[in-house]
Amino acid sequence: MIEELKVETEDQMKKALEALEYAFNKIRTGRANPSLLDTLHVSYYGSDTPLNQVANVSVEDGRTLAINPWEKQLVPEIEKAILKSDLGLNPATSGSTIRIVIPALTEETRKDMVKLARSEAEKAKVSVRNQRRDANSVIKDLLKEKEISEDDSRHEEDIIQKLTDDYIAKIDSKLLEKEADLMKV
Repeated sequence: MIEELKVETEDQMKKALEALEYAFNKIRTGRANPSLLDTLHVSYYGSDTPLNQVANVSVEDGRTLAINPWEKQLVPEIEKAILKSDLGLNPATSGSTIRIVIPALTEETRKDMVKLARSEAEKAKVSVRNQRRDANSVIKDLLKEKEISEDDSRHEEDIIQKLTDDYIAKIDSKLLEKEADLMKV
């Protein structure tokens, strides 16, 4: 029971870290990265379909993304999806290729992006701490039901705390990397 709890808690903490990495991929750094468009969905035969399933997204140069839809009639739909998104990007179409020039970040924009990154990191930390709280409450319940001893309870809570500290440190490390990336000119 305790081993399953530790494995599940660590799994949930890993998911919080993965969610943070996914959120960081959406925060642009002034360089072209196809993952910027991962959240875009295009209306394709009446259903919302992820952009990467209806088009090829590639990097042309350091600041330009090229989108080549597999079907020419998707060009206006893709343009509409890009304009409606909160990414602040403007598509330029030539034939069936859509190009997106990633604007250079100003100092103010960089600081806003750092604030956004810190906010996402804090959400991940809260998620990790919630996992710790849930695991500790299960341990306390087991102690109340006398399924484990007090010593075992303390030992398991210490293990959960070490796990929490490890994941908080990983989140801080990812945040420092992203901040450095954002502030690099």
